Amino acid sequence: MAVPTLDELLESGVAGRIVLVRSDLNVPLDDDGAITDPGRIVASAPTIRKLAEAGAGVIVTAHLGRPKGEPDPKLSLAPVAARLGEELGRNVQLAGDVVGPDALARAEGLTDGDVLLLENIRFDPRETSKDDAEREALAAALAELTGPDGAFVSDGFGVVHRKQASVYDVAKLLPHYAGDLVTAEVNVLSRLTQDPARPYAVVLGGSKVSDKLGVIEALAPKVDTLVIGGGMAFTFLAAQGHGVGTSLLQEDQIDVCKDLLERFGDVIRLPSDVVVADKFAADAQAQTVAADAIPDGWMGLDIGPESVKRFSAVLSGAKTIFWNGPSGVFEFEKFAAGTKGVAEAIAATTSQGAFTVVGGGDSAAAVRVLGIPDSDFSHISTGGGASLEYLEGKELPGLTVLEA
Repeated sequence: MAVPTLDELLESGVAGRIVLVRSDLNVPLDDDGAITDPGRIVASAPTIRKLAEAGAGVIVTAHLGRPKGEPDPKLSLAPVAARLGEELGRNVQLAGDVVGPDALARAEGLTDGDVLLLENIRFDPRETSKDDAEREALAAALAELTGPDGAFVSDGFGVVHRKQASVYDVAKLLPHYAGDLVTAEVNVLSRLTQDPARPYAVVLGGSKVSDKLGVIEALAPKVDTLVIGGGMAFTFLAAQGHGVGTSLLQEDQIDVCKDLLERFGDVIRLPSDVVVADKFAADAQAQTVAADAIPDGWMGLDIGPESVKRFSAVLSGAKTIFWNGPSGVFEFEKFAAGTKGVAEAIAATTSQGAFTVVGGGDSAAAVRVLGIPDSDFSHISTGGGASLEYLEGKELPGLTVLEA
C-alpha cells in the first residue's frame, strides 16, 4: 500500500500540532453498558500512544453501534473513553458532542500529549449520509478542530470499506497517513492474496451464505480447502438435498450453493454431523445427529464432534489459514464446542509454523470468549467486513483515499 505512514508523520514532527485519528472502537457492551471485549481498544491504543508521547494533541473519532443519526445515551463513548484511558495510562477527555461547542472548546484547549475523544461520530447523521455535500460538511468541521497545521491518521481498519465523513472525506482535507493498525492489517491480508504458503485453507462460518458469497467466489479457486460451518452450512446441506429441520436456511441461496458445490466441490468441506436443539436457547435440549439426518422440528446450532475431528485433520497440514465466522452459537456453552475445536485446531498449526489469521468480528470475539490466547494465532484482525471485502478484491474507499 503506497501511502504515507504514521512513522513518516512522526519523523516530520508532531509536537505542538493537533492530529485527528479515526479509530475503530466499536466494542461490544452488555445490558449494563459494560465493555465485554476491549480488543479493538487495545489494538487502537498504540497509534494514539505514539502520537501523544511525541507531543501531539490527539483528537480521536470513532463510532459505537448503530445510532440513527442522533444522540443515544446507551451508545455514548463514555465507557470507551474510560477504558482507553486505562490502556494509555493517561486521561482521555470525552467531548459532549461530535463537532459542537464542547468539542470545539476542548480541541482549542489541547496541549502537547493530551487526548480527546469526540462523542460517537454516528450521532451526527452526516457521517453516513449518501449526500457528498453533507459528508463533506462534517469532514470540514472535523478538520477545523485540528487547526491550520493539523493532520489525519486513518487507523480504523474495521471501517475503511465505508465511504463516510470521518473515514473518507476528511482524508481529502488534511495531510493523511495510515496508522500502524491499518498498515499491519493490509500487510497481513496482502500475504493471503499474494502467493500464500500452501496448503492454503479457509474456514468460513457465521449465519448467512449471502454474507460470504463474495469471499467464497473469490477464494474458492485459489485455496486448497474451504471448510464451511455455522448457520450457513445448512443452506449448503439443503443444496445437497438434505432436510435441515428448522435450522437457519436461506432458501433463495440454495441454487447458488448447488452451483458452488458443482464448481468447487473438490475443495469445499461440509459438516458430517451437527448438534441440534429443540429451540434457540442456552437451556435447549440437544442431541448430535448425522448432517443428513436432522429431525423435523429441530435446529442445528453447532457442528458435531466428528466434524471437528475431520476439519482438524484437514487443517493440520495447512501452511496458511484464514478463519472468519464461528462454527456454531458459541455464546451458548452447550453449542460452543464446535467453534472451540476448530479454533484450537487452527491455533495448533500456528505453533507448527503456519500463518494463521482470524478475520475479526464474531471470530475474534469467540477466541476471547472461549479463552484462547490471542498469541495462539499469527494475527487477529479488527475488521470483519473490511477483511472480507479486501480478500474479495473490492476497492476500499478508506484505503484508496490515502493513496491520493
